[in-house]
Amino acid sequence: MLRSKAFAKKTKKGNVVRVISEHYLRDDIPCRSSLCSSCTANSDSDTLLDSDPRSTGRFAFAHYLIPDTNVLVNQIDLFEHRSMRNVIILQTVLDELRNLSGPKHARLREVIANSERRFVVFSNEHHRATFVDRLPEESANDRNDRAIRMAAQWYRDHLAAQTGAKVGAVLLTDDAGNRGKAEAMGLSVSTMRDYVAEMQDYPELSDMLAQVDARAESEALRQQDMAKYDEHLSKLQIQAGLKSGRYLQGKLNVSTHNYLEGSIVTTVNGVDRSVLILGRQNMSRAIMGDIVAVELLPESEWLSTPTEVLLDDGTGEEKQELEDASSKQAANGSAVKKSRSDDETTTVSAATAAASTAQPTARVVGLVRRNWRQYCGYIAQQSVRTSKGSEQSTSVLFCSMDRRIPRIRIRTRQAHSLVGQRILVAMDNWDRESRYPSGHFVRALGAAGDRATETEVLLMEHDVPHHPFGAHVLRDLPAEGEGWIVRDEHVKGRWDLRDLTVCSIDPPGCTDIDDALHARPLPNGNYSVGVHIADVTHFVRPHTAMDKEAANRCTTVYLVDRRIDMLPPLLGTNLCSLRSNVDRLAFSVIWEIEPATANIVKVEFNKSIIRSKASLTYDAAQKRIDDPSLTDELTENIRALNRIAKVLRAKRIANGALTLASPEVRFNLENDSQDPVDVELKELKETNALVEEFMLLANISVARRIFEQFPESAMLRRHPVPPSSNFDTFAAAVAKATNNQCILDVASSKTLSDSLDRAVKPEDPYFNKLVRILVTRCVLQAQYFCSGLVSREDFLHYGLAADIYTHFTSPIRRYADVVVHRLLAATITMEAKGSYDSVELGFAVSDIVDKVRMNEQCDMLNHRHRMAQQASRSSVELFTNLFFRGKTIEEEAYVTRVLKNGFSVLIPRYGVEGFVYGSPASSSSTSSKSNGDASNKTASAGSKRKSNAKNGGSTADDDNDDDETQVLQFNAEENALEYPQGGISLRMFDRVMVQITVDVNLRGGGEGGLHQKLAVSLIEPAIPGLSVAAQTPSAKAVVSGSDVVKGKSLDQADKAVVEQITRDLGVDVAH
Repeated sequence: MLRSKAFAKKTKKGNVVRVISEHYLRDDIPCRSSLCSSCTANSDSDTLLDSDPRSTGRFAFAHYLIPDTNVLVNQIDLFEHRSMRNVIILQTVLDELRNLSGPKHARLREVIANSERRFVVFSNEHHRATFVDRLPEESANDRNDRAIRMAAQWYRDHLAAQTGAKVGAVLLTDDAGNRGKAEAMGLSVSTMRDYVAEMQDYPELSDMLAQVDARAESEALRQQDMAKYDEHLSKLQIQAGLKSGRYLQGKLNVSTHNYLEGSIVTTVNGVDRSVLILGRQNMSRAIMGDIVAVELLPESEWLSTPTEVLLDDGTGEEKQELEDASSKQAANGSAVKKSRSDDETTTVSAATAAASTAQPTARVVGLVRRNWRQYCGYIAQQSVRTSKGSEQSTSVLFCSMDRRIPRIRIRTRQAHSLVGQRILVAMDNWDRESRYPSGHFVRALGAAGDRATETEVLLMEHDVPHHPFGAHVLRDLPAEGEGWIVRDEHVKGRWDLRDLTVCSIDPPGCTDIDDALHARPLPNGNYSVGVHIADVTHFVRPHTAMDKEAANRCTTVYLVDRRIDMLPPLLGTNLCSLRSNVDRLAFSVIWEIEPATANIVKVEFNKSIIRSKASLTYDAAQKRIDDPSLTDELTENIRALNRIAKVLRAKRIANGALTLASPEVRFNLENDSQDPVDVELKELKETNALVEEFMLLANISVARRIFEQFPESAMLRRHPVPPSSNFDTFAAAVAKATNNQCILDVASSKTLSDSLDRAVKPEDPYFNKLVRILVTRCVLQAQYFCSGLVSREDFLHYGLAADIYTHFTSPIRRYADVVVHRLLAATITMEAKGSYDSVELGFAVSDIVDKVRMNEQCDMLNHRHRMAQQASRSSVELFTNLFFRGKTIEEEAYVTRVLKNGFSVLIPRYGVEGFVYGSPASSSSTSSKSNGDASNKTASAGSKRKSNAKNGGSTADDDNDDDETQVLQFNAEENALEYPQGGISLRMFDRVMVQITVDVNLRGGGEGGLHQKLAVSLIEPAIPGLSVAAQTPSAKAVVSGSDVVKGKSLDQADKAVVEQITRDLGVDVAH
């Protein structure tokens, strides 16, 4: 049946046009029940509803579930639980959910894709018996509710006829009006809470119920949590204010060292600026990541960025949180900051160290879009008020591992069993009269402090997809599995390069080999040099389940002890991996290069078949270069590659490419336990640079080629020029450290590169590397982008001094490279045939040149890439803490950042950073717990503060005393911390001696150590009241307890160690 529907639509130009759409109604849409014999299309369905679904006490008959839209919006966590099976998702509900919440729609789609869960989609909007027209004066929401009831009624009648009323359907809705109308129609209907109460075999489900109404809490609890936030403006008011310029919009970012300091980047008076939002009141219930509308405060209240680290060491009782940097306080130039534990506060000046221009401040007036997610953390032990062993539902406070997230109040019957566990919690709402947002328990992750649990936490906190590949994805793998081989039909349209002496050079243990190289001398004295990259696109076709999974994962994530793959292992470590002595499909870029000048005579691109002659490690390749007795063809080719790579590198640096550094470390792991037994800095060899140079050259060459063919839709990568102001503090510190012998010139990447070469101190060989490490923090992050959406002059890659760049060389571990391979394949086909042959390509070019879709994919790539970097850093931090746990180590360190209340240090021996507080009360909070030799004065100061907190008194007076007892005084003009009595001054790049321990119980109390943190105490220079005494080194290198390791490598418990290398976290890498 064909129906026509006409409606009016407003165009972008403001014109109103009449649109007529055709709507097909059918009778053959299947119910998807395995019990039904009349729906013939059921036999074609991959997923069918069970023949024996659940029954409950209230609904004694076997039944399927039909949730309405609001139930899925509010209770999606419940539907992801394994207990929820045999669920009918109506098309009306699915469409509404997509419009209301894209992330929740994606999560539901993932559940539907899992055939074992028995979730089916019923197209009620296209079924003749269930489609309903919108009635006059009926709202769209009411029409959709009626459509849901009609579909539920159809299922009731249809199943009754097919099963003799043995199986039915239950409508789940929390809408009282919808529920009443459903009951009037004789439908079986329930609220989500009532239905979950019937599922007594899964008691945890009651904890997972979202708290839709925050006012449901007890009056006593409401009084305890009482706060008063401003009402948010309506969306219409926000839109009008944004249009008039009264309000500004941006994404809320919260400082990692001060959770009461938020900011957005937006345009102020025509200039992009960071706008500060100080304190909970001004943030007005906005959460990290929310898109907010803000109103600027008067210029008289603008401030400079606070430069203090907020303490994070609380174990005291829950107390009334002292708010915050209100507008009035801000005008007076101070901001009241509260420690996460709610038992310590500090009142600090908000003026910066340097006399810089005041920074705009603002307050949040409304929310444009919530970006809430699930949060990992733990229950604050002090908030559990019930007696031990009680299973009574009680309200407790959840503390997120991300300290930028406020505490969340949840209800649970498992409070005592969850103390000491890492748990997952979702946020539901934040009432304007509540100090805390409300949320619900999702699931327990494991014991705090356990390596596997903590790894799971860091993956979830950094939004790294790490679930096993689903059956729908694995179905896209070659049917032959590991038996797949290159056959004669694969040769068509490819270069056959199997006779070339090709090799790969990678880190030890590398199994996902993306790239290989060759060099071959030509009769004219030049070299034919080739880079060969795995042809992943042969196996990963557009719009397949595997392609969608890879497009969502975006990148392989490298942790210390594992790798989270973008592609299933059959592809990543086998069929696509360019192993030695097997035929593999590849994309090849081959240049003719003059060896003396590295000038490119010509370049060619094509798909190919190669057979690598050797899979070498960096060490093995380096030994071939260095051993004069080796003269075989492979070794000579590697030497030729190395000579050309050195010329390429020299040319890049001469053009202004930056040579930066990273304190990259590698851990030696014990075979059985995978615990770290040693940590050392990663050593780079000539062969690392050899591979990097040719990968960079390939990326640049391919970027030029695809942009030439697709100027509006090429996927490229740019590295924006950083503002010169980013270098101000850093440049001043470099000048001071070198007695003005090195003045950083940041006019261009070339001048900066030359300046970095001059940044040397003959008496300190590490100084130049440290400068190159720290300068990475001044530059911006590289980004993927669609060429048609950015002006040509902004294509520049600042760090590489390249006018155009992309990622082509790692398609096994980066989805961006997969997209680029498809673009390159299209250009090759166009060049060979004069048209885009979709049969040969395996896809239509229209699939890869949509600018809107490509821009969305670029946004996802940038997000996943950033999260992968942060997850890698967190993994290094986790294993660093595991390595130092139970040890006290003394090492030389360098000051890397000076703040008002302390300084950061980098310990070169281990490549780790820590923070040294400048006041005794602060340092005792982190150091004295694990360091028995801290000074008495330090310990007593910390004890006094905690005693006041536990006795319920305000700690504001104690914190005012902090300024009086601050051992190190901040000198804003010199950007230094000074100890006037001893004539000691600490600046960036100063060398100090520190003591390293691990605090295993910094937050929340309870067994197991709910948060571990590196505790760094100053030894030298010796400052009374702050420095700790050096301990006598033990005769053994590694011992238990408080024995010391001083400047020595640790003995390995087992010589056969597993070496895992973390990726370069600060610089764009080619390989």
